[in-house]
Amino acid sequence: MKRLSRIFLGGLLLWCWTSAAHAVLTIEITKGVDSALPIAVVPFGWQGAGAPAEDVAQVIAADLQRSGRFAPVPEKDLLSRPVDASQVNFRDWRLLNVENLVIGKVTATGAGYNIQFQLFDVFRGVSLTGYSMRTGPTGLRWAAHQIADIIYETLTGQPGAFATRIAYITAIGARNGERTYSLLIADSDGMNEQAVVSSKQPLMSPAWSPDGKRLAYVSFENRRAGIYIQDVTTGAFEKVSSSPGINGAPNWSPDGNRLAVVLSKGGNPDIYVLDLRSKRLQQLTDNLAIDTEPAWSPDGDTIIFTSDRGGTPQLYRMAAGGGRAERLTFEGNYNARASFSGSGKRVALVHGGGRGFQIAVLDLKTKTLQVISDGSLDESPSFAPNGSMVIYASEANNRGVLKAVAVDGGVTQRLSVAVGDAREPAWSPFLP
Repeated sequence: MKRLSRIFLGGLLLWCWTSAAHAVLTIEITKGVDSALPIAVVPFGWQGAGAPAEDVAQVIAADLQRSGRFAPVPEKDLLSRPVDASQVNFRDWRLLNVENLVIGKVTATGAGYNIQFQLFDVFRGVSLTGYSMRTGPTGLRWAAHQIADIIYETLTGQPGAFATRIAYITAIGARNGERTYSLLIADSDGMNEQAVVSSKQPLMSPAWSPDGKRLAYVSFENRRAGIYIQDVTTGAFEKVSSSPGINGAPNWSPDGNRLAVVLSKGGNPDIYVLDLRSKRLQQLTDNLAIDTEPAWSPDGDTIIFTSDRGGTPQLYRMAAGGGRAERLTFEGNYNARASFSGSGKRVALVHGGGRGFQIAVLDLKTKTLQVISDGSLDESPSFAPNGSMVIYASEANNRGVLKAVAVDGGVTQRLSVAVGDAREPAWSPFLP
């Protein structure tokens, strides 16, 4: 049972409990990079009564800084504050050794806001991109994330992932008393937190659907494990699996019509595929070992899962329709909980070596394994949809926190609630 607990119940065992309620995630950059590119994001002009609901420039600058690729100039060091291209004096910005400049303005409209922005190459003195967009009365912060995505992609050639969301589990309550578990979602910067599900019984393993509209998760409601699907917009939910024994580790197929799940209804934990339309089950593994934690490749062709059939937990790969399983990991005595990158070329995983458990990235072509976290109890990795970062669960000051690390290990962020614990993060796909 000890091995089953570590493989299947992983994150649940590492929680510690406090007696306060959860709070909004706060983000702290704990490790940066010296090679970050200097960029100036000037406070946006404002046309309207009072003050805007959000500081758009501040949100953009914070997004870019968290990526580790950019170093925004502190607002107090800005030499001027243009809001139109005609007001930009490139010589001022060259004096600051700034490579790029972002300016813009926000105009209040009857139905919300109109936002205009431009991105400049300072040394060439040219505009690289610029857009005008409209948003509703509550959409100003989300629009800022979208602008940050445009800037990031223009300057790096890689899509940004700021206008995405994360799901995670929190738990509160006295160590020996009643606990409340919550499944929450928030913007990628921890803001706009919303409770999707709350329960007095454990919640586990949130997984986003490919369209970002639904979450599959495990609930122990009525003290029996079941797999549920919840619409994050309407709140509608459905129990899709409640077989005797284990019902766990749901993972969506790329078409959103099936779930890979772990069931023990045959007496041993095995991988199954559940067709959500017909409710038909297909068993993929049939082994005396523990097979768990399936992850569907983005092309839908293969499934990677964790198994101890070789004596220790390792990653295996098999065709999504079933067949022979191929062992993928050999380095270390523990490799589990695979999460595919959007390209399907790499997986993040939990790697156990000589100093606890860290997050690593495995190149599926070369089989090269690179450890990217530095904790001793790191788990539950989830790739950002653009493949630039991995979010995972860890511990800090005897509390459960979330961390995000660049795939090259260059920048690390810590996301923590003011009180209590956070675990089992899942990064959403790109959202419409």
